[in-house]
Amino acid sequence: MENIDCPPDFRCPISREIMKEPVTIVTGVSYERKHIDKWFNVYKKKTCPATMQPLDNFDVTPNHTLKSLILAWRETLAAAPLSSSPAQPFVKHGEMVSLFNALDSSPFKVTCLKKIRAIIQLGDDTRSEFVNSGGVEAVVRMLVNQTTDDNCDLDSFQSCEEALGLLHLLPLSKQDKAFQVLAKSEPMKSIAAVLQRGSSEARFHAIVIFRKIAKTGFDWNQLVEDRGIDLFKSLLELVCDEICSKASTYALELLFEILASSKKSRSKAIEAGAVCVLIELLPDSNRSKCEKMLLLMKLLCECPEGKTALVDHGLGIAVVSKILLQVSRTATKLGVKILCLAGSFQPTERFLEEMLMYGAVKKLVTLLHLEGLCSTKKRVLDMLKLHGNAWRRHRCFPCDLKDYLG
Repeated sequence: MENIDCPPDFRCPISREIMKEPVTIVTGVSYERKHIDKWFNVYKKKTCPATMQPLDNFDVTPNHTLKSLILAWRETLAAAPLSSSPAQPFVKHGEMVSLFNALDSSPFKVTCLKKIRAIIQLGDDTRSEFVNSGGVEAVVRMLVNQTTDDNCDLDSFQSCEEALGLLHLLPLSKQDKAFQVLAKSEPMKSIAAVLQRGSSEARFHAIVIFRKIAKTGFDWNQLVEDRGIDLFKSLLELVCDEICSKASTYALELLFEILASSKKSRSKAIEAGAVCVLIELLPDSNRSKCEKMLLLMKLLCECPEGKTALVDHGLGIAVVSKILLQVSRTATKLGVKILCLAGSFQPTERFLEEMLMYGAVKKLVTLLHLEGLCSTKKRVLDMLKLHGNAWRRHRCFPCDLKDYLG
């Protein structure tokens, strides 16, 4: 019933719903009683919601005439034969445009957004209608305005969260209009703000949107420059999410997309504590996540500060050593690369001792006896030749290693 086209005066200007208990205020505009009561008593507003005219009198008067007209219209509609399905798209278009207009003026933005979301969830046709009718622009405009407001209150932020709940349902390939609207500096900063401060559901919607955008080859440098370390802290918090594994996986994938294209970004991620987080999560991760984390760690260890963070962490070398030959061939290859990176350019005595103590050197020797892994074996040989003499001085020196050092 609420989606049926009806006389505009039958709808409450605040909620855009057909009224059941219309009341009129001093300006002559009628509203649903519960919504105008909330406007005056909960939000403490002193204006007419439709005209924004300042008010001195906040009395409401039941509009019996309008209520009778709405009841008569409902009865007529119930008695009439059902309209054919071809008329539906037009009705939905009118409903959505009305809701778009309400987004700019109504304080009840969450209600409007929930209605729009319910409409576009009906199917591909309504989703296309939403995009073609200017819905993406209207929702993104509201999102940006609400997050850039210095006095952004709880209600404003809730409307931003609801906006992401709607936008994450849209396709975001390079050819899509929604991508062209969202993939701009201000909307991206707004999404990042929700990622940082939003509820768990809203943060999941934000990461879904970012992940879709990442698949287009998007350049993240501007967003990293704008949001800095806070962006990486938000992503790392999601990586640690033990409840929603999908959010954690998506955050890992997004981190890889960002870090793979920019060494500058890697420094900020390291400063945000990325190496420490990965080290602590690795032991309890499944195969897929373990490989993703090692891939990220390899990128981070390509920076001097990344190598330092790995070696300085009390469990860094121990965790990487344990993964060798235990998880998968891919994980072993990545583990070897990480140890090679950390051991290049004058490694510390502590690093070399920990490789021996935690069994990494022994596993490296074992790797040389396995079939395949040619490129990995070459790295292993290079490392053994580079540090063999240092390891030879220790009592736990693997006997097999002598054959490769001779």
